[in-house]
Amino acid sequence: MDDLQKSTVVAVSGMKAQAERLRVISENLANVDSTAQTPDGLPYRRKILNFKNELDRTNGLHTVTVNKVRTDPSDFNKKYDPNHPAADRDGYVLTPNVNSLVEMMDMREAQRSYEANMNVISTSRSMLSQTVQLLRQ
Repeated sequence: MDDLQKSTVVAVSGMKAQAERLRVISENLANVDSTAQTPDGLPYRRKILNFKNELDRTNGLHTVTVNKVRTDPSDFNKKYDPNHPAADRDGYVLTPNVNSLVEMMDMREAQRSYEANMNVISTSRSMLSQTVQLLRQ
């Protein structure tokens, strides 16, 4: 496998990792307003993922994969709503530890990384095509 093909393999692994990141972000955003149904219940807990460098021994490449998706241990938010079924005795309801602004910034970063990997693939294919055209002459 030549270097141009290898660069595509590495870029594809980056795109897959960022696609998984987008899936986790979308899940967080979808649950930003969810709450428990009972006072002793817990609301949705934000998920975060970690990437890891992985050696592809077949091609001798270092690619990226998602190491694991885990929950964010930060504290839940609270809002005062004494009429909510999940309100505690003081009238507070636990809400998810999801911050929409943070999720939107993470989403933009994932999008930029995905697009950068897409550009690597496009450039590699273009260079490979130009090389083939030169060899035909």
